[in-house]
Amino acid sequence: MNTEPFSIPGWTGELNAGLRPSDPEGEVRRLIDPGSALKTLHWGRNYLYVTRMETGDVVVKQFRHDRLRARLNRRLRGSKAERSWKAARALLDAGILTPEPVMRIESVDEAGPSFYVCRFLDGVLEARYLLRAANAGTETEQFPEVDFPRFLEELGKTARKLHEAGFWFRDFTSGNVLIREGALYLIDLNRTRIGKVPSLSERMRDLARMPILRPEHQEIFLSGYWGGGRKGRSLYLLYHHGFLLKNRTKQKVRGGTGRVKALLLPRTAHAHIPEAPSGAPIRDRVVWDHLSDQPHQHASRLGKMRVRLADARSHLEEAAVVASALPRIRSCYRELKQGLHREPVPFQGCGIALRPWPNDPSAPGALLDLVDDLGAKHVLLRLHPWEEDHDAHDAEEDLARELHSRGLELTFALPQNRELVKDPARWRRALEEIGPRFAPYGKRFQVGQAINRSKWGIWNLNEYVTLVQEASDVLRREPGVEILGPSVIDFEHHVAAAVLNLRRPDLRFDAVSALLYVDRRGAPENPQAGFDTEGKVLLLKAIADTARNSTGRIWITEVNWPLREGPHSPAGQAVSVGEQEQADYLVRYYLLALGTGAVERVFWWQMIAKGYGLVDPVGLRRRPAFDALRTLIGELEGSRLEEVLPVPAPARLWLFRRPDGEQVAVGWSTAGAVRVALPDGREVEVGSSPSYFRLSITVLRGVPHQPQEPRPSP
Repeated sequence: MNTEPFSIPGWTGELNAGLRPSDPEGEVRRLIDPGSALKTLHWGRNYLYVTRMETGDVVVKQFRHDRLRARLNRRLRGSKAERSWKAARALLDAGILTPEPVMRIESVDEAGPSFYVCRFLDGVLEARYLLRAANAGTETEQFPEVDFPRFLEELGKTARKLHEAGFWFRDFTSGNVLIREGALYLIDLNRTRIGKVPSLSERMRDLARMPILRPEHQEIFLSGYWGGGRKGRSLYLLYHHGFLLKNRTKQKVRGGTGRVKALLLPRTAHAHIPEAPSGAPIRDRVVWDHLSDQPHQHASRLGKMRVRLADARSHLEEAAVVASALPRIRSCYRELKQGLHREPVPFQGCGIALRPWPNDPSAPGALLDLVDDLGAKHVLLRLHPWEEDHDAHDAEEDLARELHSRGLELTFALPQNRELVKDPARWRRALEEIGPRFAPYGKRFQVGQAINRSKWGIWNLNEYVTLVQEASDVLRREPGVEILGPSVIDFEHHVAAAVLNLRRPDLRFDAVSALLYVDRRGAPENPQAGFDTEGKVLLLKAIADTARNSTGRIWITEVNWPLREGPHSPAGQAVSVGEQEQADYLVRYYLLALGTGAVERVFWWQMIAKGYGLVDPVGLRRRPAFDALRTLIGELEGSRLEEVLPVPAPARLWLFRRPDGEQVAVGWSTAGAVRVALPDGREVEVGSSPSYFRLSITVLRGVPHQPQEPRPSP
């Protein structure tokens, strides 16, 4: 393979001369941007994703060198990308299969990332899934197309060929072997030592990392390696059991050390996130993460604690306000809880939150088509008051105008950043432009965003109160404008209770808004401190009903479940879910929240986005969550929840009356499939995905009503 070196501002490296792009600099800059990812393959300390080049799809593996040990290794042995590049070329020269190397890219900053790029192989099976099935005894059922004994034998032969050619892999695990049409490809090569035939001990250490747990399978694997015989078996078993024990121990230790690091150190940022401004004080160590579309806080927990202590007087006032409001909140909550599902309630207010879609050549055509198809009549449009680029505001206004012309109800979210918090005059000027410009399209404005998260620029409630007072003075000049707030994120209702009961002039909300995420609990039915989604909604309603500074109306202006799509996911890997789980949780959340009768609107954030959107930006593919929300709106928007029917736990069955008079039962289960009886006598099965059943009879408060034959008049 012929290679060519390259050097562009900020980056150096080598490329495969046979796959040289027409614009090397542009291609390099696109490859290293995770925003170009078509698909996430692995999301951990190192990030792997698929993207597209002129010559075909490639895999990009991003290596980070932000730790001292990684920087020392880079200085002494080369970066992980460089070691992967050299190992891949050497393997191919030795006749051992690995995806064809395409490029290695190195940051000129020693602490910056490096990237290894290779051909993407489609139609492959990771050996990890095959071996997991074999260890469970289900390989024949799950992978009938694979001759498993033959695979083990070939795996052993490949390892022997590798060692005899002078390679000590040092990471010969099931995740690093790909199976394609019977051939085995090795990946993740950066640990490989080249140029010396491994000793017997080193050979067995390599083989022992492969998670082959059944003795009969180990025999086939070792026989394939040695060509028969039992040489080194005792040493292999010793290393194998030691490796399994090491993995179990590391998992336990990492949990404890991770908590200590989280307290003392800033959260480790993804490689694409810029550094905090040099010399910035703790309150100002925030940068924008364009992949998750939110700020990133570089300050450590210890640093944030120092700021909280400096603002102790303000926090003590907030605590006193909450304490004084708590008795009436508790009393109201108990009443609301006792009345839940006792009477029919309207089911309406399914909404979607949007930003202009920047890659739509017919802007905003594709986005509008999706909104039309979804069927939501309520739209929340997030504006960015800190933007001083008039083109950005023009795109927002174009979208608002088009949505308004379609008869949709618009609400505008006005988030803040640290610069606007520090400069209320600039905040005011921004709103003086936004108010007259957008009020013709919608009369509701949410002031503030996640005010209990310092990354959004607010460190104490006095800072937020100033923003609200300025916004009220400016926005209420427009006829009929309503102010929503305080837009607290997650289940931290004490912050909302504090804001809504502070004694401050011109602090008044026409509706209480909340970004009520429950994703860290998994399913929306899961409790947190004893409150599930319904309980959290009713508690917020109790706070709103008893507050000094608001009416009793509440809106949920933002919710989503993040997907396992690398740094695009806004809440981290631990709470991310698959696409089908996201769809199921979305519908169940809307049912639970709106079914209380306490919430006027619920908005999903947002339509098109990697990591959490209803639509994947790649090809504008509609995820299952899009179809799930469209079905929910089509079946139930404008209906009335008549009754929660008695069924065996963990199933739920709710009875709705549609605007056309037809009745629909909606059922789901929080744990496996459950059979339930419908009011019309049918038995059906419900599962994690809510199902809709049109009823053939009328149900009056739980009593089936069969049509009667007309009686003759006397």
